[in-house]
Amino acid sequence: MEPSLKTGAVLALAVVAVGVAAWAVLSGRVAARNAPANSLTLYGNVDVRQVELGFRVAGRLQTVNFEEGQLVRAGTLMASLDAHPFEDEMHVAEADVAAQEANLQKLLAGNRAPEIARARAAVDEAAASQQNARTTLRRAQMLLDSGAMPPSTYDDAVAASRVADARVASASQEHRLLVQGFRSEDISAGRAMLQASRARLNAAETSLADTRLLAPSDGVVISRVREPGAIVSPSDVIYVLSLTQSVWVRAYVAEPQLGELRLGMEVSVTSDSAPSHPVRGHLGFISPTAEFTPKSVETSQLRTNLVYRLRIIVDEPNPGLHQGMPVTVHIPIGAPGA
Repeated sequence: MEPSLKTGAVLALAVVAVGVAAWAVLSGRVAARNAPANSLTLYGNVDVRQVELGFRVAGRLQTVNFEEGQLVRAGTLMASLDAHPFEDEMHVAEADVAAQEANLQKLLAGNRAPEIARARAAVDEAAASQQNARTTLRRAQMLLDSGAMPPSTYDDAVAASRVADARVASASQEHRLLVQGFRSEDISAGRAMLQASRARLNAAETSLADTRLLAPSDGVVISRVREPGAIVSPSDVIYVLSLTQSVWVRAYVAEPQLGELRLGMEVSVTSDSAPSHPVRGHLGFISPTAEFTPKSVETSQLRTNLVYRLRIIVDEPNPGLHQGMPVTVHIPIGAPGA
């Protein structure tokens, strides 16, 4: 090989060696920044809450408004049932409440003045008959004493007088009851019946409201299970929703490091897809019970050991964290407040 070619080859190898050395130094510095000193590194998996959504009442599914993968906001109408049967039940309950209210008002108001006046007139009529019967009895007594009337006729006059007395007493009592109004027990029963009617109306209104399926919180539709026209029951699932909050990380720590952890400690979470973009979180749960290392958990020591389960709550919404995703957790040790 000519001397010039040998010299060029040596220079090229020297440039490559310098570049590799510079890359190694730079990579080491980046790694040092991502994994700070005096920190505990754990490995875990993202745990996203999921909820199965359905109706509390049975009916015919009328609308289904979202497809799989769509984002929904809390309170958004996701699906609805045919509301006509529930509206009819509510109208029946409203009519029953109106009837019971009218009945209670009647009990509280008492009897009408014309009814009381009629009862008073019946008392006066009975009193007039009583006066006539007593006059007839006195005359019969005189005739009986003079021997002009047989005893049987006198007995009839006595009976007629007693009947007239009883009619006066009955008419007077009827008049007194009308003036006093209804019994307190009847009024209490009327109030109870009104309360029962209102409770049935509330139940009907609740059932009508339950024909609308609202998103309980922000989330992403994982599954759309039913389609319009299907007859569904309260146990049927319409959607499976993956909630965007709260997002947890399930990790495990060995017993020697357990004493360095405290609830509420700030942590950072990174994923393999975005190792340079840590997400803030805090330690929300430390299991009081030891367990054997799950096979899916990565640790620095590849051996079976007793560990404690941790729950790290992610404080920042991050759409890049998905259910089951492996992540790395960095927990500063010896930091203020730790």
